[in-house]
Amino acid sequence: MFDLTVEFRTGSGKCLYEQIYEYVRREIREGKLRPGERLPSTRSLAEYLQVSRSTAMLAYDQLLSEGYIASRPYKGYFVCRMEELYRLDAGDGGKAAPEADAGACYAVDFSPSATDMSRFPFSVWRKINRSVLGEGSAGLFAQGDPQGEYSLRETIGRYLHSSRGVNCSPQQIIVGAGNDYLLLLLEKILGRQVRIAMENPTYKRAYQIFRSFAYEITTVDMDQAGMTVAGLRQSDVTAAYVMPSHQYPTGVLMPIGRRLELLKWANEAPGRYLIEDDYDSEFRYRGKPIPALQASDTQGRVIYIGTFSKSIAPAIRVSYMVLPRELLERYRQQCYFYSATVSRVDQKVLEVFMGEGYFERYLNKMRKCYKEKHDLLLEGLTDFREDFQITGENAGLHLLLTGRKGQKEKSLVSVAQALGVRVYGLSESLVGKEAGQQDHTVLLGYGGLESEEIKKGLTLLRQAWL
Repeated sequence: MFDLTVEFRTGSGKCLYEQIYEYVRREIREGKLRPGERLPSTRSLAEYLQVSRSTAMLAYDQLLSEGYIASRPYKGYFVCRMEELYRLDAGDGGKAAPEADAGACYAVDFSPSATDMSRFPFSVWRKINRSVLGEGSAGLFAQGDPQGEYSLRETIGRYLHSSRGVNCSPQQIIVGAGNDYLLLLLEKILGRQVRIAMENPTYKRAYQIFRSFAYEITTVDMDQAGMTVAGLRQSDVTAAYVMPSHQYPTGVLMPIGRRLELLKWANEAPGRYLIEDDYDSEFRYRGKPIPALQASDTQGRVIYIGTFSKSIAPAIRVSYMVLPRELLERYRQQCYFYSATVSRVDQKVLEVFMGEGYFERYLNKMRKCYKEKHDLLLEGLTDFREDFQITGENAGLHLLLTGRKGQKEKSLVSVAQALGVRVYGLSESLVGKEAGQQDHTVLLGYGGLESEEIKKGLTLLRQAWL
């Protein structure tokens, strides 16, 4: 929260509350005040600007009525998200472009990427931080191993083997600041002449990163078992990016038969690889955990990538990549000069958090928490089943609703939005011509919502869709 420095213009002909209102509105529209940012209270703003509190309240009331800010009881005022807000262009001769949906403050946001941080053991994390920093080791502030600290890689390797069946040594693991960095590193290892296949729909961020490499990308259709091997064979590629344990966004779980087919394809020619993004694999609510694709790889064809962003916290920014031994040698020859991207202090804190059992206990607690939300959402969707097909349940942090009666995705999203509910269209994850052919599905995420928010969102969606 910051102070708002408003310069009052005495000769403008506008009263003080209007000038405060216009200043805050302009800061929001220009992105200088960001979505979710907390504003000063009316009392502190009045004191800082040396105006009456009623003046500050009038300004906030106007911003509230237009949807630029939202008021949360006992918490304060917060900046709303501006959806598709057109900003002034320096080349438009000073003429403002029209706005679309400028006041989009949502009562409930079913974001599929949100997580619940309210149960995170902050006190434990602080305690470990103090302990690590209290050791007084100057070495923690020196340049670390480019692959990540060996002791952390040992810890990650044990975790991956016990929880995902991954077979690797610490030498094969590379620790990096997020999946984006690891994919950038992978481009240096595989080279620029890679032809890659991706599922469609797919994880758009990875798709955009691969496009930035100038990779030749082919999208392959999916069926109920995941990427079709027939489509993969027709694509003439050297690598395939897949999410077999919980495909995003469809939630498809790839059965063992399809996994073995993919491995057979990779083994049929030298230089072929499967890039396994083990997205959301920690959260499964029915049946036994499914081993990673890498667990079935005996020929070193799988590059395994995972992250702690969902299982611990997005801000941790620690991901890991397990390289086949053949590529490990290439990494050492071509990427030895890249520095570590995660500080040694953060790595040590994570190592202790995992090694002393805190991570396992937290993960078990979050599995239970997310299962309760998952079950609550599914139960609340009972009366939607006549109009919608529900898929992608029993794992991850979102599920999908597909209209049975030809409801268009755009209409479903906009009607829900009109009642203050944000849902997400599947077309956002589609690539190419298919994006216009499968526009009847929306995603409902529940990870970041409390029980009452889920119930409220369902009540509003009933009004919107049923």
